[in-house]
Amino acid sequence: MNYKKILSWLDKNILLLLSGFLLAFIPLFPKIPFFSPIEEYIVRIRIEDFLVLFTIIIWLIQLIRKKIKWKSTTAWLMIAYAVVGLLSVVSAVLVIKTVPIIDKHILKTLLHYFRYLEYFALFFITYSSLKKTKDVQILLGVISFSLLCVSIYGVGQKYYYWPVYSTMNREFSKGIRLYLTEHARVQSTFAGHYDLAAYLVIILPLLLALAYSSKQKIIKFFLFFLQFFGVWMLIVSAARTSFIAYVLSSIIVVILSGLKKDSFWLKISWITTRLLGLWIVIFILIAIFGTDIYERSLQVLKPYPLIYSKYEQLEKQINKSFIRTISTTPPSNSISTKEVEVLVASDQRPSTERPMDVYHDIPDQIKVSTTSADGVTETIIVEKPRVWSDNALRYGLSTAIRLDTLWPRAMQGFIRNPLFGSGYATLNKTSPTDFTIADSTDNNFLRTLGETGLLGFITFYGIVLSSIVLAISGLRKKDVLLSTLSIGYLAATLGLLFNAFFIDVFAASKVAFTFWAITGLFLGYYKLKK
Repeated sequence: MNYKKILSWLDKNILLLLSGFLLAFIPLFPKIPFFSPIEEYIVRIRIEDFLVLFTIIIWLIQLIRKKIKWKSTTAWLMIAYAVVGLLSVVSAVLVIKTVPIIDKHILKTLLHYFRYLEYFALFFITYSSLKKTKDVQILLGVISFSLLCVSIYGVGQKYYYWPVYSTMNREFSKGIRLYLTEHARVQSTFAGHYDLAAYLVIILPLLLALAYSSKQKIIKFFLFFLQFFGVWMLIVSAARTSFIAYVLSSIIVVILSGLKKDSFWLKISWITTRLLGLWIVIFILIAIFGTDIYERSLQVLKPYPLIYSKYEQLEKQINKSFIRTISTTPPSNSISTKEVEVLVASDQRPSTERPMDVYHDIPDQIKVSTTSADGVTETIIVEKPRVWSDNALRYGLSTAIRLDTLWPRAMQGFIRNPLFGSGYATLNKTSPTDFTIADSTDNNFLRTLGETGLLGFITFYGIVLSSIVLAISGLRKKDVLLSTLSIGYLAATLGLLFNAFFIDVFAASKVAFTFWAITGLFLGYYKLKK
């Protein structure tokens, strides 16, 4: 055995191997915690973090040896955002003092900052790993295989009680083995159904574009099969925003792919037939499996009685959709999501007596100080009926939380320091000394603006915008694979940006890792062909 040749080949391809491994491992391995850097906080360190760190070290070694190239507009913008993010941390601790000089507060802020840098690392790793067209094809194969495995696991999770590992709340994030109840949403190997749906919004448009451009029947069939499987996953995840994002991105893929045809009438007929075919499949899947997403979508109409009453009249004239369930026995070594104290939304059917997405009458628990006859003061917990805001009663609790609390607090963070924001993981606090066990804004644009200010917003979304500009430029390239990747990447990115209006998608680890890796894949191939 010629060890020199093996070592030489490994030296040339080590980053490609590691990129492919991470593209498969990150979406497929459940978010089981390795340890908690801050015990009372929801964010935990996992095996994937060590694997990414190891790959970063290999990348740095190759950089020092001048074996790779990394410079691009996107890379420089990432470095600019890293500088702005660091200045935001310094400002939060030393200037506006939204982060007190206490170990766990500073550690939490730094944890979020370094998370973003870790996500960006997947761009540099994938970008630098590509040396020829075959490398791109290998990574696309890995992405396709990963989606197949995610979908198969989703089937097992929905019908055969395969384990669920969630981070939808602090209790779940400890790595508790759960199984889905009847109406709980499928999340497969992801930490929540929103994360799974956002991942699908990235992957499905890319594979749809590849399916339309492929000349090999076997590959085309396989990619369309994955599309079918992926859309099923999107429907049973019951994430409305992501489903709309996929609808928009798939339309973009079909139109841009059709515009590549020769004659005007061929373009029109091709686009029309593909849209019809795609939507027939989607409607069939919704009719069979879409009861949950159908009912959640109706919640959007309920605040508007005139429109909703018209819809009800129309619904009476058509047959109700049906769903076929498979009867199996829950495993004895897991607990259901119902049995955990804090429930995930949509585990139960909604009731009209409460906001449309509230399923249990859980009273407020209020601390009250009392003094006994002998003068002893003690604190007791008193339960009082929960009071709902007008937004909660009209739009549902999920939307009301955004309108009443999360979005206004993000704007307050921006106003505190318009240039650098109030710092990472500070937007949910009512006072600087508060320690929140989780941080979210449910709008990635407002979160970026609130945490890192105008400079952070410009540099972060400047990264995305520069990639979109190159994707638009790539549409006109003669190289079939490059133009196809441009279509898929453009549609996926626009879909993800739409998703970002209601979900912090760029802060969700599996989603962010995948997006920046695919950005590196696209821009790396763009540079190869340039």
